[in-house]
Amino acid sequence: MIRLGLCCKFQAEPIAFRRTTAAALQRLPRAAALQKLDQICLDNAAALDAALHYCTRHGIGGFRVNSQILPLKTHPQAGYAVEDLPNGTKIVQRFKACGAFAAQHDVRLSFHPDQFIVLSSENAEITRRSLADLAYHAEVAAWIGADVINIHGGGGYGDKAGALARVSRNLGRLPPAVKSRLTLENDERVYTPAELLPLCRAHGVPLVYDVHHHRCKPDGMSVEQATEAALATWDREPLFHVSSPIQGWDGPKPSLHHDYIDPADFPECWNGLEATVEVEAKAKEMAVLRLARDLRRQGRTLKTRPCADTDKQ
Repeated sequence: MIRLGLCCKFQAEPIAFRRTTAAALQRLPRAAALQKLDQICLDNAAALDAALHYCTRHGIGGFRVNSQILPLKTHPQAGYAVEDLPNGTKIVQRFKACGAFAAQHDVRLSFHPDQFIVLSSENAEITRRSLADLAYHAEVAAWIGADVINIHGGGGYGDKAGALARVSRNLGRLPPAVKSRLTLENDERVYTPAELLPLCRAHGVPLVYDVHHHRCKPDGMSVEQATEAALATWDREPLFHVSSPIQGWDGPKPSLHHDYIDPADFPECWNGLEATVEVEAKAKEMAVLRLARDLRRQGRTLKTRPCADTDKQ
């Protein structure tokens, strides 16, 4: 059965994750900067705990964790190790407690790092930073039990074959903690499922199939064919993405996400799958709850149900 996933933040619920900037930190003495980061990390662990409790109460089966949950962790000037923070041990314990709660209540956790993290770049420094950031994600993923760190293929740089060859080489450089969680996603501008699937198969990297992106950038594969091919790349519960275009499929920019999901955009061939579907919509938790209600009204069975009567939201 399908579980629906919420992405990163909330629209109406007063649950928020804190961030800061490198410029703000660098105006402070190092000790004061670390103290500020310490409090932000503690607050973000508390926000993650609140998010997981919300998901459990409302029958949301997955949560994508914000990549800046430990802000600027790998920044070249403002970065830090958790051990540098005054309450570093407590921070790790708080996140591990979140992971234990998620496991107990079957809320699947994932990451989708920022788009500047790419393995196809021609620039060695960008690649180095990307690898460092993926290692950071894997560190936190181990604390909380997240099994997906999802990235896009990156740029084509005028030579997709060469770019994908660089991705292939860099996949071989990944430590096991990253490689065991890494997934690739088709995007709406550069790489289609058909272009990423050979790489996924060769390296045992699952494909996160984004049906919206595929509809924006078709490749000759049907939704049914792409779904079947993507499913075959997974060695654990598959994870897919769904969204709807705010200007409609005939609008000038169909790639732009709507506040909510049109149930017609949820593929029929996904019925009955054992999979996580992350809902990429601007209304966040309200969009997930509405889609769950709409799918149930269509007779589709979801993996989780709300603990309270929230179907009317």
